[in-house]
Amino acid sequence: MSGDHQTLALLLFSAFVAVTLGITTWVSRHRHGSAEEFYTGGRLFSPMENGFAIAGDYMSAASFLGISGLIALFGYDGMLYSVGFLVAWLVVLLLVAELVRNCGRFTLADVVAARMRERPVRIAAGTSSVAVSVLYLVAQMVGAGSLVALLLGGTSEAARAWTVIGVGALMVVYVTLGGMRATTWIQIVKAVLLMAGTLALTVLVLLRFHGDFDALLTTAAERSGHGKEFLAPGLAYGGGWTARFDFMSLGLALVLGTAGLPHILSRFYTVPTARAARRSVVWAIGLIGGFYLMTIVLGFGAAALVGTDEVRASSAAGNTAVPLLALDLGGGAGSTGGTVLFAVVAAVAFATILAVVAGITLASSASVAHDLYASLKRPGRGGKPRGEVAVARLAAAGIGAVAIALGLLARDLNVAFLVGLAFAVAASANLPVLLYSLFWRNFTTRGAVWSVYGGLVPAVLLVVFSPVVSGSPQAIFPGVDFQVFPLQNPGLVSIPLGFLAGWLGTVLSRERADEARHAESEVRSLTGAGAV
Repeated sequence: MSGDHQTLALLLFSAFVAVTLGITTWVSRHRHGSAEEFYTGGRLFSPMENGFAIAGDYMSAASFLGISGLIALFGYDGMLYSVGFLVAWLVVLLLVAELVRNCGRFTLADVVAARMRERPVRIAAGTSSVAVSVLYLVAQMVGAGSLVALLLGGTSEAARAWTVIGVGALMVVYVTLGGMRATTWIQIVKAVLLMAGTLALTVLVLLRFHGDFDALLTTAAERSGHGKEFLAPGLAYGGGWTARFDFMSLGLALVLGTAGLPHILSRFYTVPTARAARRSVVWAIGLIGGFYLMTIVLGFGAAALVGTDEVRASSAAGNTAVPLLALDLGGGAGSTGGTVLFAVVAAVAFATILAVVAGITLASSASVAHDLYASLKRPGRGGKPRGEVAVARLAAAGIGAVAIALGLLARDLNVAFLVGLAFAVAASANLPVLLYSLFWRNFTTRGAVWSVYGGLVPAVLLVVFSPVVSGSPQAIFPGVDFQVFPLQNPGLVSIPLGFLAGWLGTVLSRERADEARHAESEVRSLTGAGAV
């Protein structure tokens, strides 16, 4: 890319960083240091504000860069991500949002521990939440690396590495200084920018084809090199039983995973009531639904205007399809319009990555401090241990370092695909224990612990021994082969295992469920009586 691209994109990105750091600094001067302020922003956000923040948290680099890239490469099959990510919110709205807001305080473990022995449950749920968050963070880091490689006109490993480190450092600053309040406002600003940028690109694509969506699809199919197969199912997931099972596994993970994501669940605690939590989700569904419809236009637009081969040449995983599309829509390389549009898209994508990593880091550091540290430091005693917020700030730095290291390893994988893995782990480890705790009267502590580990351990092991890590040219370690599990996404196996482990643990447990605590939790979850 030309020097103009670099300069303008970096200026716009620097402006966003300056604004968000200003928000963070302002919030840090007005905080009062309590755990409730740090984790939930004082529960003072309106449903609309929280809905925009949820949308900003959820519409990640995987959505903006990864999904459009997959559609540009694989056509119809790439749309599975758009559909799965959106349908998942119906599960959240109908089964999770209000109940979680009424039962918990800061984290997923609060909901489960309300009727169980706290220490083992908090350690299990906290471990799972950190694992999911780190996987999700890796996807954002990979997106950042891909963007900068394109921005600087090459694939310099040094440039990618320093970008990932810079994004990691910024997210730690946001979380440690501003907590949830600063993170929320950063996500709101980012959601507005992302929706505006995506809408502008969508309109430009449709104008190029005079509003004829059929012409857009026909041109995309012609330039993809696959003809009509590009618009039919099977291009990515039609190569035999393994591919078909992978399709089912990915769909299951996407639809069920959102309800188990720690950074999404933590957003329900930032509003004052359960009704506000439900209304937040309605706002979020409207914004997210519109956004994912537009990613379909952008994906096929990239295939039609840029060409599938050009997208793949720039990034084998398709992560740069949208910036390349913006360059073409603005007039092509070297044109003023192309330079401006490319720079705007690159800046918005950077903003997306920064906002999302801040939310994930905050949720995972809360799990470390509120669940793991509190349980290990002072087992069996009520109240919060002193220094919990300080531990959360330290945890943010540690989690950031781990995510940076893993992001450098996985730099050549598609970001939407990486998020699919995080969704699979969330659906395997967090969703079963959450649903059992809310709806099963006889659920016990052993069942809760077995449910978490029974989903988490198989999910992680299956990923390690899958084609994602070794045994294929696109693997993280392509030079070695210890692949045993044939599917790229473990959800089809690990999600049922999580539910099965929770049932077995409860059935085989000598402990009897505390009916009084279950009744109290049930009343609280359904009515809000006694909720924090």
